[in-house]
This record gives sequence, structure tokens and C-alpha cells, in this order.
Amino acid sequence: MTTDADALRAALRADLVAAMKARRPEIVSVLRTALAAVDNAEAVDLTGPAPAVTSEHVAGAHVGLGAADVRRRELSGDDVRAILRAQVTERRTEAGRYDAHGRHEAADRLRREADALASYLT
Repeated sequence: MTTDADALRAALRADLVAAMKARRPEIVSVLRTALAAVDNAEAVDLTGPAPAVTSEHVAGAHVGLGAADVRRRELSGDDVRAILRAQVTERRTEAGRYDAHGRHEAADRLRREADALASYLT
């Protein structure tokens, strides 16, 4: 079953491939960054208690294929959109700072990146 989050991620990946083929480095960069942020948000918090040691031969080892694997967090579509919204806000804020320091080209690049990500929020 495809969720809203899966559909958003698929759209980001498809557009990443299209941007790479079209040789649009700014769009490639911003889409890679957004996908990495989503992947990082799915990471499991490992600050909990340490798993029991199950191997008598190697300290801290687990026995069996996949014995130490942990399911990643599942994000909702709203979670993914919140991550993208934060990316857009960050770029627009930085663009304002760049403008204040006279770096207008860099500010324009950040605004284009923000606009590219904002298109996934509608």
C-alpha cells in the first residue's frame, strides 16, 4: 500500500532523476538534501537500553541474519511535508541574510531552491 509519504518521496526521487538528466545542479542538490533529511528523520533513536549480548564469541554481537536490525520510523505525509517546509523556511531565511550582506546571487540561488521544494507542499 502506497502512503502519502511514499508518494512524496517517489515524486522527489523521480524529479531528482529528471534534474540529473537535464543537468540542473541546483535542483539536484536541493532534492538530494531534502531526501537525506527525510531519511534522517526515519532513523531510529538509539539512546534506549543496550540490547542483550547474545554471542559467547564476540562481545556485543547478535546471532542470526538480521538479528540486530531495527525497523525505521515510518513518517506520515504530514511529517514529510513538515520536513520540506523546514527546508524551505531555512533557505528563505538564509537568502535574507545573504541579501543583507550583499551576496544577491547566492540569495537568489537559495530562493530558487526554496521555490523548488515549495512546489511539493501544494
